[in-house]
Amino acid sequence: MTSAPLPLGAFVRRTLLRRLLRPVAAFVFLVVAGVVGFSTVHGVGVVDALFWLIDPTSIELHFQTHEGPETLVKAYAIVIFTGLVVVGLWIGETFVSAAFGGQIHEELRHMQIQHEIDNLENHVIICGYGTFGKTIAAQLDESGRDVVVIETKETGHRKAIDDGFLAVEGDARHEQVLSDAGASQAETVIGAIDDSNVNIQIIIATTQLAPGVKLIARAGDATYESLARQAGADEVIIPEVVSGEQVSMALSHPQRAERRVS
Repeated sequence: MTSAPLPLGAFVRRTLLRRLLRPVAAFVFLVVAGVVGFSTVHGVGVVDALFWLIDPTSIELHFQTHEGPETLVKAYAIVIFTGLVVVGLWIGETFVSAAFGGQIHEELRHMQIQHEIDNLENHVIICGYGTFGKTIAAQLDESGRDVVVIETKETGHRKAIDDGFLAVEGDARHEQVLSDAGASQAETVIGAIDDSNVNIQIIIATTQLAPGVKLIARAGDATYESLARQAGADEVIIPEVVSGEQVSMALSHPQRAERRVS
């Protein structure tokens, strides 16, 4: 994989990074609230306000020479300080548990994959990594084509990555998932799932996101073939029909079939 720097968007899209950003945002909010509160209400500078957040006992130094509600101010400072400690522990616990669980490595791996997908053009997106999808992906890979797999199941998603393909985990009927797979820059999107209705919904979602992309759908029978074409599919594949044609060809031309097998 390339060592090019990862864009900010790749980080933000990852679940772990979003989990870490929430406590960080809370931490920043508490700091800003404390500084603004001390600076505007009690007339102290930013440096002194930050110092009060770190060490609430230092508030007494200010009120030795200034009149004011020392007890109330100190209580506010202690509340803010306690919040900062809790948020800090939250961030640390999230980071440590992710590190020891291997999640950080996994997140970085997925971010790198997303970065590579973002740089692709004219690739083929295969929605579904069952037997049908695997067969198409393998043949396209042999011909040197760039392939991106979309798979809803975690096991299938991992299998696609282990097989050397760029992969996105999610439901291909959702535009965000299709966008993550680079549908706008793709040449072809294939609905390869063993569910005709889902493949038709994928075709519809893709036409809305990337109208110029070639669309191929797997269908169970001629009825679904008609529906898929009405939804915008350029080609419809019925595996049972294709298999039957291959068997008929093998029976009609046994010598050709023998050469193909050998």
